Amino acid sequence: MLTDTPGIHHVTSMVGDPQENLDFYVGVLGLKLVKRTVNHEDVLRYHFYYGNRDGDLGTVYTCFPYPNEPPGRRGRPQLTSAAFAVPEGSLDFWERRLTDRGVDVERRGRFGERLLRFEDSSGTRLELVAASTPVEPWQEGPVPTEFAIRGVHGVTALSADAFQTASVLETLGLELVDEEGDRVRYRAPGDHAAVFDLLDRREGFGREGVGSIHHVALRVASEEELREWHDLFRERDVTVSRIRDRHYYRAIYVREPGGILIELSTERPGLAVDEDADSLGTSLVLPPWAEEDREMITDQLPPVEVPSGRSE
Repeated sequence: MLTDTPGIHHVTSMVGDPQENLDFYVGVLGLKLVKRTVNHEDVLRYHFYYGNRDGDLGTVYTCFPYPNEPPGRRGRPQLTSAAFAVPEGSLDFWERRLTDRGVDVERRGRFGERLLRFEDSSGTRLELVAASTPVEPWQEGPVPTEFAIRGVHGVTALSADAFQTASVLETLGLELVDEEGDRVRYRAPGDHAAVFDLLDRREGFGREGVGSIHHVALRVASEEELREWHDLFRERDVTVSRIRDRHYYRAIYVREPGGILIELSTERPGLAVDEDADSLGTSLVLPPWAEEDREMITDQLPPVEVPSGRSE
């Protein structure tokens, strides 16, 4: 029997230079690199996973570095921004930290929330939202624990057909909880990483590329349930992929009628399936089927250095 998704599993974006990406997400935002692996569709490109100490679901933000690809353009149908949760009272700290590092910051508010909007080193639109969450941050990072990012807060989508996208969100168990102007807020029933804002506005069409958010993944309890979701979407003539083995989870990719790419991912086996919790992100790990080509893959990948995690 299908159950409502409790919230976001991870968010994935396309970025530029891999070293700049590490410097920004670890060195500036203070997230932990919890997995250094490769893109399953192109093993000669990195896939970085960032999160809290153990890479708990709902804290994970992943990046595909494409250093030689052209920049993307925000527009329909796209995920236009991703938001991280930070503690109440921490926005002044974050505004100073980002500004001191040359990042342009804009203060905003919506649905009673206070937030900062800015772009990462590749032009991806990000937000820091002052919000309560039970998630523990990475405590050994470069950001003091009392200000540190607590995980993903949510995403914003600009659909080509907001009504169609809304119908899929409701099918997945998200509930419409508020409206403000042309922004409609949906929320999953979980206690973190649960916000999905949908924009109902006419804008130009976007272009996928560096700085684009590729997809948002929602959590599914088991592979059996994932198969049920797959069959349901096929029955409703919604474009859905076959089940993919991503080593750390099983996944399907749903291109809903409004054009937004939504992944459904299982909660198991998890990021610690091939590394101890204490060594997450410290070395390049490959999916088992690519291990025999390790020498070729490592020769082709550019060398990178993870910024120090020492607190300031």
